[in-house]
Amino acid sequence: MDLTFSARIDGDLIICEIGSDTPLASPVFCASLMAAGEVVEGGWLIHRLAGYLEVRLPALEPGRPHRLVLRHLDRSYRPVNRAWLPLGAYLRHDGGCDALPPLPAGVAPAEWSAPPGPEGLRLVPPPTDWQPAGGTVAPSGIANSDEPLAAVDRLAHATGLGPFLAADGLPLRLIDDSGQPPEGYVLTIAPEGLTLAAGDRAGAFYGGVSLLMLMHTHPGAVPCGTITDRPRFGWRGQHLDCARHFFAPQTLTRLIDLMALLKLNRFHWHFADDEAFRLEVDCLPELWQKTAFRGEGELVPGVFGGGIRSGGSYSKATARALIAHAADRCVEILPEIEVPAHGFGLIAALDGLRDPDETGTEVSIQGYPANVVNPAMPRTWGVLNALVDEVGALFPFGHLHLGADELPPATWDGSPAAAALKAREGLGGRDDLQGWLLERLAARVAANGQRPAAWEEAARGANGGIGNNAILFSWTGQAPGIAAARAGYDIVMCPAQHTYLDMAHTGAADDWGAAWAAFIGLEQTISWSPLPPDAPDIAPSVIGVEATFWGEFTTEDNQLWPMLLPRLLGVATKAWDRAETLDGAGLRALSGALRDVLKPAFGWHDGA
Repeated sequence: MDLTFSARIDGDLIICEIGSDTPLASPVFCASLMAAGEVVEGGWLIHRLAGYLEVRLPALEPGRPHRLVLRHLDRSYRPVNRAWLPLGAYLRHDGGCDALPPLPAGVAPAEWSAPPGPEGLRLVPPPTDWQPAGGTVAPSGIANSDEPLAAVDRLAHATGLGPFLAADGLPLRLIDDSGQPPEGYVLTIAPEGLTLAAGDRAGAFYGGVSLLMLMHTHPGAVPCGTITDRPRFGWRGQHLDCARHFFAPQTLTRLIDLMALLKLNRFHWHFADDEAFRLEVDCLPELWQKTAFRGEGELVPGVFGGGIRSGGSYSKATARALIAHAADRCVEILPEIEVPAHGFGLIAALDGLRDPDETGTEVSIQGYPANVVNPAMPRTWGVLNALVDEVGALFPFGHLHLGADELPPATWDGSPAAAALKAREGLGGRDDLQGWLLERLAARVAANGQRPAAWEEAARGANGGIGNNAILFSWTGQAPGIAAARAGYDIVMCPAQHTYLDMAHTGAADDWGAAWAAFIGLEQTISWSPLPPDAPDIAPSVIGVEATFWGEFTTEDNQLWPMLLPRLLGVATKAWDRAETLDGAGLRALSGALRDVLKPAFGWHDGA
């Protein structure tokens, strides 16, 4: 069977044309939009879940493409670019299911001219201090096999930047200097050799990474002088949503390699959401077995481009291998289990997590009904405690992210059991009840010897929120982080307007990505301060910066890299650079120096 499919945006409408060279009686068009959709003309909606919809079409006749017009239910979801067209489209018919030809996906190539290499040191993130001494060296390799530098050599080979070590290379003397701050180093480059002073493995590793990058951004002419360097924040993160799109384990290791080259040190692994719980836990095997794959005939249909069938899960062996790989690159892994909302798959897979007498009609912002577990159900605590214990024990970082974002309006209002719980505990509305749940669950995390973390909404509630020395991630902007810091929480700044790298680069119709927060070009990643000028009092509480990537419109792993690069250079700079002197023009110039270094291994959005 030869099927044809095309789609385009016309104002707030999505115009599709579907054709077949074989007669099909009453086929059903299945696909996913960015959010819940409706049929304007050309078919009859028979099923909808979040952005996924099924539309019965009239009979298809050979040579006569059929026109189907869709739009989003929420008119504020006006299609912006190609990512908003139907993803994972297929036809269900009497003979089974057949995928429709995929639409062009991912960032489109763009014309781009590299800016001239900037004067000074071509290094991102820029070092704390650089004192040039005049002259250059041309090392073909480094003659030192001490463990931190051997780790840099492994990184260099993995990213196509090796070799780094060479027996006949420029000699390097590694000095153990307890006076250096954590992760800090002093690197002296001279014609007769190099010295690297650091007080810990991470400092020595980052000094080696700087040297590796300089060997490629100043090929054959690395400037002589002294770099004195240390990070501004101890938390320098990259988040990846592996629930909406299953990224292969080798993609995760490549991402950690990229993080290491940019001196990022926290991988926030988001493997649980409405669509899936992808870690193969022993305590609840049915959870990942039932949600690992989605699509035709699965518990969760083909939401967010799942198509006929897509997905996967991560074994504990895979997780341990990733942990070891990350440790070699000075990266810690933060797992996230995502409660109490974003639990559609969790609730579908496991019984007893909702009040059977529930009459509420809450719907999540993504369009999922009843996607919140109920803290008044004993089964809820059995499940959540088991996940907290097993997942927390697997990851040696000693931190566990509990989620807590995007609780739908009116959650639990229709639950008699929740009403009784609120009366018993003296709680008000949904925020009070979520705060009570999170405080109790976070106490278990803390009792297990780990530190809880959560999104900014976890500070809500009459009880003061999650408590328990939790770290909160400020994502809708910086104002919630300021308020939470003043309430006593440590904060990681990840404002969507600057660090959400799933946002489209531009407003062009041929671009790719989400748009609810902003269009984020390279300059926008650096045009903000992690410490807002009007809130200097919160400085001790801001412990880091994190880039974020959500996978709603990602259908292939290779779509990740040109979304991250070069924009991740800006976030990495914000996380490391104390001076905040690098502006957008300076970053763009530096990006030109790094383009040919990073593009072969990772991809790059020319013109971003």
